[in-house]
Amino acid sequence: MKKYLRLILEILLGICLVATATLAYWNFSAKKHLNEQVAELSEQLDEAKESLEKVHEEAAAASQQPKEEPENSSAQEMEALKSAFANGVVLQDVELLYKAQKSLSAERQVGMASLRLLTKGAQDPDTIAAYQKALEMAEWSNRLQTVCAAQNALAAAGQKVKVLSECKKSTEKEADNKDAHAKKDDKAHAVHWGYEGDNGPEHWGDAFPVCGKGKKQSPLNIVGPFDKSKDTLSVDYKEGPLKMFNNGHTIQVNIEPGSTLKIGKESFDLLQFHFHRPSEEQVDGKNASMVAHFVHKSKEGKLAVIGVMLNEGKDSAAIKTLWANLPPKEGEEFLPPKVSFNPASMMPKEMAFYNYEGSLTTPPCTEGVQFYILKTAVDISKQQLAKFPYKLNARPVQSLNGRKIASGG
Repeated sequence: MKKYLRLILEILLGICLVATATLAYWNFSAKKHLNEQVAELSEQLDEAKESLEKVHEEAAAASQQPKEEPENSSAQEMEALKSAFANGVVLQDVELLYKAQKSLSAERQVGMASLRLLTKGAQDPDTIAAYQKALEMAEWSNRLQTVCAAQNALAAAGQKVKVLSECKKSTEKEADNKDAHAKKDDKAHAVHWGYEGDNGPEHWGDAFPVCGKGKKQSPLNIVGPFDKSKDTLSVDYKEGPLKMFNNGHTIQVNIEPGSTLKIGKESFDLLQFHFHRPSEEQVDGKNASMVAHFVHKSKEGKLAVIGVMLNEGKDSAAIKTLWANLPPKEGEEFLPPKVSFNPASMMPKEMAFYNYEGSLTTPPCTEGVQFYILKTAVDISKQQLAKFPYKLNARPVQSLNGRKIASGG
């Protein structure tokens, strides 16, 4: 019996020893595996540190190297344009197209000049002539962008041209005090003109050559004998919101699109009308108290002006509306709320006229303007005359220079 008990104990003891050995081995294996993982992670950490140090070194080296200038996209675009028009074929096609037209607008003239500038260069005489023609044609009161384009282009080409302060663009960033001085300088160099003194009409030709050298200038003293005009005038003016503008030389009423004038079969859009005191035109050597000039433009860029004489007499309902809404400031369009106006209210019933070819009566004195001075005047009271802000804003009459004045209507 004792023999069997001893055998059982020895077996159990053996099992315990085997289990202990097994556990010890497992523990050893796990620890070894863990150590291997720790060693592997340590190696990876060291490698990461080395990579990070390398990145820092490369960044430091890069910061010390001079930075490459970014490509000038504007210059690239300009070079692309020049290359595109270098062969001159586009210019030739456009010139042929425009030659077929009777007249060009100032905007198309600028486009032609710009295309020639890209094709032929700034020193090409025809390029300069095209910009100068655009400048002469542009209506300065309504086409400032066109005027600026022509003036800036001529200045860039080295021509002696006085650029309006509104057209100048500063390209330098300066301190506030320097910027203020620059603005004053721009204003000082702007082209000023008026009706008296050193800025008066006799000096306009200094800055605007056509005003001094033109052979078809306005206004005129209208005297006979007259040719007979075949033209017929038909106005179709629409009522619209009143838009008043004091441009520093006169009171101007800007007109919404839709009001038209027909001269025969040709249609013109009414752009604006404005006033001169006394009338710029004379009839048999005599001025009216005022004149209203209605400025029209065709799709082809032709200008036509209807002149309505105003003589001292009764109150004018139309003038009453206008003078009640005079702009409070110069240089800003004034839209009085809920006030409408029909330009037709300024017209006489009779549309008989005197016609001649002339010019704008203010700088730049662009020629090629058809004037239709109505024979029938309208009334304006003495009190209404006194309320007009400008006592004198009329250019003196100009030489006829062989022109014919026609009578029609």
